[in-house]
Amino acid sequence: MYEYRIEGGFPIKGTIKASGNKNAALPCIAASLLTSEKVILRNIPEIEDTGVMLLILQSFGAKVEKLSENAWEINASEISRNDIPPELSKKIRASILFAGPLLARTGKAIMPPPGGDVIGRRRLDTHFLALEELGARVSIDRKFEFSANKLVGSDIFLDETSVTATENAVMAAVLAEGSTEITNAASEPHVQDLCNMLNAMGAKISGVGSNILKIEGVKKLKGCDFSIGPDFMEIGSFIGLAAATHGSIKIEGIRVNDLRPLRISFNKLGIRWDIEEDVLTVSADQEMKVNTDLGGMIPKIDDSPWPGFPPDLTSIMTVVATQVEGTVLIFEKMFESRMFFVDKLISMGARITLCDPHRAVVAGPSSLHGEHLVSPDVRAGMAMVIAALCARGESRISNVYQIERGYENLVERLKSLGAHIEKIDVA
Repeated sequence: MYEYRIEGGFPIKGTIKASGNKNAALPCIAASLLTSEKVILRNIPEIEDTGVMLLILQSFGAKVEKLSENAWEINASEISRNDIPPELSKKIRASILFAGPLLARTGKAIMPPPGGDVIGRRRLDTHFLALEELGARVSIDRKFEFSANKLVGSDIFLDETSVTATENAVMAAVLAEGSTEITNAASEPHVQDLCNMLNAMGAKISGVGSNILKIEGVKKLKGCDFSIGPDFMEIGSFIGLAAATHGSIKIEGIRVNDLRPLRISFNKLGIRWDIEEDVLTVSADQEMKVNTDLGGMIPKIDDSPWPGFPPDLTSIMTVVATQVEGTVLIFEKMFESRMFFVDKLISMGARITLCDPHRAVVAGPSSLHGEHLVSPDVRAGMAMVIAALCARGESRISNVYQIERGYENLVERLKSLGAHIEKIDVA
């Protein structure tokens, strides 16, 4: 087991390149099953989650070869099994993304319930309902079994704007017979990346970037060479880190449109950045003061499906708000356990009132001090890293596996920015 040991109080400074979007890489890896031809995926972040997805591919009989840093060649010309090993499925929630491709390619998919972050109830009903609309039969008895003699296009209205359910439905529909329309579809940048990859493989998907996707089924897909877009969640995390430590950063390889919802919420905290071409710059000279709503009302930072503020960044914004002058309401609407990590911030000296499982009032600025922390999930773990880097004294963070599931080479990259952090083996 490993833990991070962090000496806080040192502003970060330097330049990094944005990693590939984890949440795009995972469905794109699954989508490689939809063709018997070779698929090359570039800008794949080297993190725990992508590693597990590639192992699952290999368990099906696919050949996986690393071509260079962040680039992989996948050849799924032969699929020898259509069930996911339980020891791999429990490691990652994204294992559910193999349901659509396996169904489309083999007519059957068998998987144990997926693992992943424990951030509240994460229902899978929308996946089942969407695949049933396409003609799949679903059986649930300790494990999930999907089967279909053939998939047929359908008019699907998703009962929630689920990212992974949208992705599963799209991957199944591209090889279904006839036309499919998916309404109330998720439209996040990672969903767009998946759709663009599938179109590069010969799929016929229109409406990409909207909440209505239209798909004309094709008989087969070809291989492709596709590059994953930048991870705007990681970019938002590093923006928050620079602001909270009163440091500065340049982030290369950003995609401007992905950051528009983030800009609005960071502006509420008096944090701004400049963009020139694909380079984002956060200066050390930030206002760091809450901008109240009209009439002096306390503003809120709340999440919602794209193009709203992404829920994965509410943990980050909570920590950043502790270092900003003024009061703000953080309203996490989507997961009822995500805000429970704030008790650790309170133990560090943060002034936070947890109103209920979804809402926290943060008053700042607070002088934080080092603590021994345990990472509960990817984003809360990164939020704890940011808190530790702006706190006085030493902090220790355990269960760092959870953090490294989503952040590539985190310790090395933070060190390159001047952070005082070490990864220690405590086994």
